[in-house]
Amino acid sequence: MSRKTNRQIQLAARPEGFPKGTDFRLVELPIPPVAAGQFLVRSIFLSVDPYMRGRMNDRKSYVEPQEIDRVMGGGVVGEVVESQNEKFNVGDVVLGMFGWQEYAVSDGKEVRVVKTGAAPSSTALGVLGMPGLTAYCGFLDICNPQAGETVVVSGAAGAVGSVVGQIAKIKGCRVVGVAGTDAKVAHLVNDLGFDAAMNYKNTDDYYGKLKELCPAGIDCYFDNVGGPITDAVFGHLNEKGRIAICGQISQYNAQQLEKGPRLLWKLIEKQAKVEGFLVFQYVSQFRAAKQQLSDWVESGELKYRERIVEGLENAPRAFFEMLQGENIGKQLVKISEPSV
Repeated sequence: MSRKTNRQIQLAARPEGFPKGTDFRLVELPIPPVAAGQFLVRSIFLSVDPYMRGRMNDRKSYVEPQEIDRVMGGGVVGEVVESQNEKFNVGDVVLGMFGWQEYAVSDGKEVRVVKTGAAPSSTALGVLGMPGLTAYCGFLDICNPQAGETVVVSGAAGAVGSVVGQIAKIKGCRVVGVAGTDAKVAHLVNDLGFDAAMNYKNTDDYYGKLKELCPAGIDCYFDNVGGPITDAVFGHLNEKGRIAICGQISQYNAQQLEKGPRLLWKLIEKQAKVEGFLVFQYVSQFRAAKQQLSDWVESGELKYRERIVEGLENAPRAFFEMLQGENIGKQLVKISEPSV
């Protein structure tokens, strides 16, 4: 390998509100040597995800905060280019939390060889990776959708929401998506087969629009967004309704928490449930879930879209654009070309 240096993006400062370019720093460091039991990975695709914004805050959560002046954490698909680990060979394409950098040294812990069948390796970060698993496991477990029920998905054109909606259709449900542009609404209905969708930026009356689109009420709600849209859903819940809380992206950059309607009494009235979850609680189901997702992709029942930004130096911009909802489907950063 002729390259001797490694570019990486570090967190330079904790964001106040929406992140800005000066919160990140591009640095160049030597590539670490590969010791016994280790291997060197050259990054190909980097995933940028909403959860990363929460990690930038210095507060207790389900994961440790991102450290200042350290490489930004994140999932990566890369290629093994040097190895002293018998389980990983040069040329293997692998998935791991290698971070926002061109090269990473690993001992193989929590790293797996990528197997996506006929799908490109990038899908290991999207429809066949954490977003797909989040959609499959969380939606089916918490919402337990039944044929004929009405399912509403917020953030429906994103990497997770688009999979949730398609799974709901596969299960025989009527599916309504909530998204932020007319192009996303068209994608949901025309490309992914949603029964209806709303552009929340085109109306101030979320309650009224949901009443129009969900005349029989809402049985299941998969929430990626939170805020006023979720408040409006509460008013349409049917008896025994189920809500899965996956994300609250509308709140991630808020410097003060919004005060919304206190609607928990609706859960009593409708004998409904709300449950938050983390995808990692379903690790025992991952193998079966990946196989089913892969089968659906291969059969064409499950479609996906990727938005790819080129260059490690553009990772912060890709992250900002994802938080602003500019992506349809999975947001990725392409760092290098695969060798094959």
